[in-house]
Amino acid sequence: MTVRAEYNNGEYVGLLQRDAAGFLLQCDDGTRYRLELLRTPIDAVEKRVVVTGRIIDSTILEIEGVRLA
Repeated sequence: MTVRAEYNNGEYVGLLQRDAAGFLLQCDDGTRYRLELLRTPIDAVEKRVVVTGRIIDSTILEIEGVRLA
């Protein structure tokens, strides 16, 4: 059985990037998160965004929403 630490929802600001494995958020403080999301935010790639979601691992964000910053 796998147990994952789950944290409270929050907002994260940074540059939305895409690679072969999916989407990443490069935060303003230098932190990078792999994004788990249901919708594909194609229009926001390589733009500054505000992501709403929760950290489910030290490098993974489970996303509820993405909007342009």
